[in-house]
Amino acid sequence: MKRVSMERFAVLVLLSVYLVLSVSAFGQTAADRIDLYFGDWHTAHARIVHGTLEERDILTRGDGLNPTQKGAVLRYINTYAYATLAPHTSTKTERLQGQQEIYFVQSGSGTVRGGGQSIDLRRNIAVLVPAGLEFRIENTSAQPLEMYVINEPTVAGFRPNSSILARDENQLPISSSNGMWAHIVKKLFVTADGLSTLEAVLTVTLDPLTIGKPHPVPGEDSNEIEEVWTALEGKSLAMVGNQLRWQTPGMAYLHIPDNQSPHTNVNDSQDSQVRFLYFARYREHELRK
Repeated sequence: MKRVSMERFAVLVLLSVYLVLSVSAFGQTAADRIDLYFGDWHTAHARIVHGTLEERDILTRGDGLNPTQKGAVLRYINTYAYATLAPHTSTKTERLQGQQEIYFVQSGSGTVRGGGQSIDLRRNIAVLVPAGLEFRIENTSAQPLEMYVINEPTVAGFRPNSSILARDENQLPISSSNGMWAHIVKKLFVTADGLSTLEAVLTVTLDPLTIGKPHPVPGEDSNEIEEVWTALEGKSLAMVGNQLRWQTPGMAYLHIPDNQSPHTNVNDSQDSQVRFLYFARYREHELRK
């Protein structure tokens, strides 16, 4: 057997052992229930927002504890979608009222304008467009501008930013390289940066042949959590409850907020990293002062 196959086999054996143990610790989770927590923009129908922006839902509003349809699991954020802006077009100028949006660019190039700012958009640029600010997005290239879009509500008493905040993930330092055993984390936005409902928007990378620590541990989590993992690069093995699913770019899953069903990802590649866009609201939290 080839070395890569042996290593993949070893990883899967170890994970299987954990799964056997977790069944007794957490209880079994039905396969059809697990599939309700996954979404993929490739299979979604398109809708038009902001005049010209084509969005395809990844996950939608629903019941995170007892979903009735696939992907309808979000309780705290409004929408999570993949957006495409056609070449040499722009969205209409609008203000977000009672909500704000986080964009994470996957491909293409363009500009976001608002409040006297002009910010260049390209791969791995993240922007937080605050509530109440007039803005528009332009595609300045001959290729589609493609982005992940998180729309969060602003809660009572929240003070939004007065300008658009941009972060270049390529230039951000690694904030942690051993959290949950193997997570390599870069912080895009946290509460102090102007998030309202959410508390963290990150990228998380797994090196070859590594696994994140399966969690939660009973008593250490909250059923108020809303935690989403989206594959950006590479194919990995997602463990949710006692089920395994291959996760490829464009697929996302919600951590089941029952304080019982563990989740993690395994990178079984011998030579390539896998990378995720992660965002979460953990519990009712104090707003930024």
